[in-house]
Amino acid sequence: QVQLVESGGGLVQAGGSLRLSCAASGRSFTNYNMGWFRQAPGKEREFVAAITWSSDNTYYTDSVKGRFTTSRDNAKNTVYLQMNSLKPEDTAVYYCAADDRYRGLYFYAAARRYDYWGQGTQVTVSS
Repeated sequence: QVQLVESGGGLVQAGGSLRLSCAASGRSFTNYNMGWFRQAPGKEREFVAAITWSSDNTYYTDSVKGRFTTSRDNAKNTVYLQMNSLKPEDTAVYYCAADDRYRGLYFYAAARRYDYWGQGTQVTVSS
């Protein structure tokens, strides 16, 4: 079992920045690739970003490329999502999720492949 707790959400003006954190506890953090997803009201959950267990690879959805950066600190069992140049359309609840890397290919954008999820943190960007 892995427990994930997100923090760092809030209200920010368009053009501003936020850094989300996701702290993991339980099984070894390096067993997991980590993903970020978001869900806006009335919309389906969508992939935002992901990072492999070793930080060798990162992935982003097109709408956040160049604005968001994901990173991890395995010594602190924490993954981060730095969000810059925020737009009102970034408003959503943001979730981190853990994918067991020993299952093989990492389908980083597929929410159903993730094994554990955090409770989410609200990000609101005002225009």
